[in-house]
This record gives sequence, C-alpha cells and structure tokens, in this order.
Amino acid sequence: MTISVDAWQRLWTELGAAEVPRGLFNQLVAAYSERHRSYHTLQHLRECLAHFEAASALARRPAEVEAALWFHDAVYDPKARDNEERSADWAARSILAADCDAGVAERVRALVLATDGHAASDDADTQFLLDVDLAILGAAPARFAEYERQVRAEYAHVPDAEFRSRRAQVLGTFLARPRIYGTVAFHDALEQRARDNLQQAVAALRP
Repeated sequence: MTISVDAWQRLWTELGAAEVPRGLFNQLVAAYSERHRSYHTLQHLRECLAHFEAASALARRPAEVEAALWFHDAVYDPKARDNEERSADWAARSILAADCDAGVAERVRALVLATDGHAASDDADTQFLLDVDLAILGAAPARFAEYERQVRAEYAHVPDAEFRSRRAQVLGTFLARPRIYGTVAFHDALEQRARDNLQQAVAALRP
C-alpha cells in the first residue's frame, strides 16, 4: 500500500468522516519525516501499511486498524516516555474532528496505546496491529540489520555501553515470549526468522 492522497481519502470515507481531513495527511507525512527520526519514518509506515494490505482480511474493523497504523508513531521523541499516549490522543482528536463516531475514535485510540509495550491481546484487531508493527523483527536479515542501525541512530544520545545493555534487554524480552506473533498468519510467516534475527542481535550486543 502506498502513502497517497487517494488511499487517505478512501480511509476516511470508510471511517465515516463527514469530510476528508486533507491537511492532516500533510501533517502526518511531515511528522514521520522529522530529522531526528531514523527508523520511525515513512519507510516504517509504508512497511506497516504493506503488511496490513497483505493481511487485511484478519481485521474485524480494517479501517480502524489502518488509521491506527497511520497514527501509531505520529509523535516520536526518543527521549520521551509518552509518545504512544500523545499519538493516541492526536488520533482520537482527529477522528472526532472529522465527525466520525465517538466509538471509532476510542477504538483507534486504544489500538495506538497498545503499541506501548506490545503486550499480547485477546482482541483480534489489536493483535493484528501489534503483529504488523513487530513484523520488522522477522524481516530479511539485511533489512533487520538496517533496522538495528536505524534504532541506534535514534538513540545516538545514549552512551554505547548503556545502549547495548538496554537494547539487549529489550530484544531479549521478545525472545522470552512463547510467541512473538499472536496471529497464526504472522506466526507462520515470521516467527522463526524473527527469533533467528533476535538471537544474533542479542549476541552481538553483549560484551
């Protein structure tokens, strides 16, 4: 799926908007293009939307999942701890401003908030969204290596020893899970490669 005005217009029509918020499209593209970002960029958004498009049949409310993907990293400051909350609030405000149903706004807000910690969920749309966001862990080795370099660049302000320790801990928590991917489709397609990528990355990070 491409990041295009046509796709944006379709999405908001499916969400039930009275009018398509065209200015918001430019605001989000600008947000994902901020200079301090290396991984949480338009590249990541495009990859997420492509995974969504390929597996959209897994979603009960596909337009809401797609909207949540657009907003899930709308606010990103590597030094902040409230990125998901601020992104979720932006999503909810925007959906309400477009005269969509309040239930849509609240569900999309909850979807975005779920990306803080990526805890497994019994809700089908939430789990689908999380699997899409974590699909990078099961990327081809070259893309995964690029992802690791991009994450390091975003945390350039963190001393190397501290970064390596904290990054190994973060990646190790995913390895410790019984399943990285909760949906059958993503588990079957990406689970083993994600574990291979993570094991190699953790080994490289440790002294």
